[in-house]
Amino acid sequence: MITPEQSRMARAALNLSGGDFAKMAGVGINTVSRFEQGADTRTSSVEAMARALEAKGVVFLGANDVSLAGGVGVRLPIARQSTDTQGQG
Repeated sequence: MITPEQSRMARAALNLSGGDFAKMAGVGINTVSRFEQGADTRTSSVEAMARALEAKGVVFLGANDVSLAGGVGVRLPIARQSTDTQGQG
C-alpha cells in the first residue's frame, strides 16, 4: 500500500495535477486530496491510485526495499525519464 507522501512525490515527478491524477485513477479529486493529506481512504481507492501511477512507470519502494538512501520513496525508471525529453528541443 502506498503512502500519502509517495503519492505526492510520484505525482510531482510525473507533473500531474490532482485533477489529472484523479481522472487517471478513476477516483474523485477529493479522494486524492484527502488521501494525500493523510485522511482515511478506502483501500480500493488507494490501490487504484497506485496502479495508475505504476502504469506511468513509477516504482514504489517500501521501508525495507533496497535503495541508496534507504527508507520509503519513489523511483522512476530511466526509460521514463529519457522518454520525456524525446522530441523536445
